[in-house]
Amino acid sequence: MRRMALIFKRLTLYFIIAALGFVLGGFALYTYMVRSGPSLKLWHTEELKAEFSLDNKNEVRSFNDYRSLEEKLFAQLDEQIYNRTETGAYFMLDRYSAGSAADPRKWNPNWNRSFELAAEKPAGGVLLLHGMSDSPYSLRELGECLNKNNYWVVGLRLPGHGTVPSGLKSVTWECMAAAVRLAMDHLASKVGKDAIHIAGYSTGAPLAIEYSLSSREETNAPKPASLVLISPAIGISSAAALASWMKALATLPGLEKFAWTSILPEFDPFKYNSFTTNAGDQVHRLTRTVAGRVEAIAASGPIRNFPPTLVFLSTVDATVSVDAVIDNLLEHLATEDHELVLFDINRRSLNRSLLVSDPGPLTARLMANANLPFSLTLVTNANPESVSIVGNHKRPFSKETTSNPLNFVWPRGMFSLSHIALPFPPDDPLYGRHPPVKEGVIFLGQMPIQGERGLLRFSADWLVRLRHNPFYDFLERRALEWMDNANERQSFSRKQWAPDCEKGSSRLGSG
Repeated sequence: MRRMALIFKRLTLYFIIAALGFVLGGFALYTYMVRSGPSLKLWHTEELKAEFSLDNKNEVRSFNDYRSLEEKLFAQLDEQIYNRTETGAYFMLDRYSAGSAADPRKWNPNWNRSFELAAEKPAGGVLLLHGMSDSPYSLRELGECLNKNNYWVVGLRLPGHGTVPSGLKSVTWECMAAAVRLAMDHLASKVGKDAIHIAGYSTGAPLAIEYSLSSREETNAPKPASLVLISPAIGISSAAALASWMKALATLPGLEKFAWTSILPEFDPFKYNSFTTNAGDQVHRLTRTVAGRVEAIAASGPIRNFPPTLVFLSTVDATVSVDAVIDNLLEHLATEDHELVLFDINRRSLNRSLLVSDPGPLTARLMANANLPFSLTLVTNANPESVSIVGNHKRPFSKETTSNPLNFVWPRGMFSLSHIALPFPPDDPLYGRHPPVKEGVIFLGQMPIQGERGLLRFSADWLVRLRHNPFYDFLERRALEWMDNANERQSFSRKQWAPDCEKGSSRLGSG
């Protein structure tokens, strides 16, 4: 027995040594690969000081202060980056080469900056929150539509965005949340007692949820009348937790590249192609915080007095799953004033044998579930042999489904949507289906590029990923209807309970 115990101890020791060697060897190989990768450019290393943060929060007390600081930030961008970057024909696709086709300053306005679209007699206010590594351009089209329908719109540039990728090396989600509060206070000062809505795309969605939860606990905070969440980054992969370790390693001499999960050429005027480990860490921290708060509040029962929430999501999404959106948010909400809109894959173009995984069983299970406390709409083929689109809709706590034709068809060669496609229309001048007529401006939409693999400095994944939504008009119309209906509910409630002197000025069904 004693000899067997000794043998077991030795085997255990050998196993530990082997495992440690494997880990160290893997780390050494990964370190070599990282260090031998693309070199860091000026926009990866330069720090712009005039950025909003929790350190200068006391000096930036309003959204106007925020935009004044933003002016200084973009002046620094010109001085520290554009004035020091080479120009000429060789650099015509470089974002940070002055006058190139990818120079965002050629756009009027430059959609990397926060923007405000005023309304003479606003029906309400809308705050637009873009995603991580994106810019206010992401929700530009939706914002312009809402403004045409008499909404006062603010498109917030989240801290760390719209300038250089290095801006995401130190930004925190708490800093972004503080900027959201400034923008909401500003909108409240512009629209008074009228409803204020938040539209959040990707990481902008959990920021909208976080603000909605926090405002329930603050007497003076403007309360959102509704939320519209597009490709909401709720419940991302647990692998993102590794980002915090990579960020820590990046502080060691010679390991600066560990601060980056990808180092790519910057040719997109309104989105960073390079991505920092800190950005992944902040998304992970934010989603965990929001999910934890939702779960904690729901522990004593379904969450009441939460803004009516409309969610748009593709059934195939490389960033977030349908189950995550349901498990971390929708199933915890008490009222029936919430809806999930799912965009299915193109069932006409794909044989199941070609799929890595088929979302069909998931959508079938959801449509048959009579216990869901929210409405569900599945945007899908009319039948497996048709490219025509219908909306299959069912109400909360029901299995009964109604089908409505939507007057859309799947475009040729398109098999699904994507996480990044939903907020962009087919005619978007940057990410759309067809290049714009205007010369000298980069186009990153549907590009028929073919050749040998391994030649280009970006992967084939980048080329195959869809960047616009053929059903965008449906999304835009539903978002507008959602906000208008929330206006009616808020106006009716105020009219019902307000003193007589206020009843005459109440607006029912405005917008």
